Parts: sequence; C-alpha cells; structure tokens
Amino acid sequence: MRSVHRGTRAKIVVAAILVGSAGWPGSLPRAQGGSGRVDIVSVAGCLKEQPAGTWMLVNATDPVKSSANAPEKKELPTAPVAGKNQFQLIGVGEFNLPSFKEQLVVVKGLHIVSSPTGRLNITSVTPVFPTCAVGPSK
Repeated sequence: MRSVHRGTRAKIVVAAILVGSAGWPGSLPRAQGGSGRVDIVSVAGCLKEQPAGTWMLVNATDPVKSSANAPEKKELPTAPVAGKNQFQLIGVGEFNLPSFKEQLVVVKGLHIVSSPTGRLNITSVTPVFPTCAVGPSK
C-alpha cells in the first residue's frame, strides 16, 4: 500500500469538508437578492442579551446598505426608533456590548440572511439613546 504524505492527507480532508459543507442549508451566508455578495448594512435597534452570552438587536429597523465604518452623525436617528426586525449579533468579541445593554444603538455589519433570525457580523456599534424605544412600530 502506498502512504499519503501528511500534507496531502490534510489537503484532502479540508477539500472534503469544504465540498461537503456547501450542500448543507444555512452553512454558508446567503447574499441578499441573489447577487452573490453579503451586504454591509446599518441597523438601529435595542441591544439585548438573550439568553446569556447571545446578543440580539430587537425592535430593529430594516437594514440599509452602508459602509463598514462607524456611522456619521447625520446617519444617527434623532429620535427613538422601533422596528419589526430582530438580528443575532455575531463577531461580538471585540466590542464591549455589556456597556450598551438595553440601549438604542446603531450596528453596522455584514447582513447574513438566515431563518428564522437574520444575523449581523458586526463592524461597529454606536450608542444612540440610553434606553430603548417602548415597542415595535406598527
């Protein structure tokens, strides 16, 4: 029997994992509108930790295409807002989210369309108001 070089074996395993994972629903981010891109968006909403260790943006506005940079002052809401969306926040390790808990914030990040809850791989978090709006808008 012929032996496989350690590096070759590792490449085969990685290739098998990549090919296999591509067929699992929800395993890869889906782009909005089938464009093949995952858009960077800006969303305003109430930052909550539910359950412990899972950060959510609730009563959130609809995502608006944006840049990865922190929002300019003109992009921030001038009054409390309440939307009908919720997003799970991922990539949160670099941000001090507990300091913004239960506050209205603007989050920018990659919008990963998934079901039942969309996800935002965040690039910035900006506090807007020290409390959240009362409830979702109609």
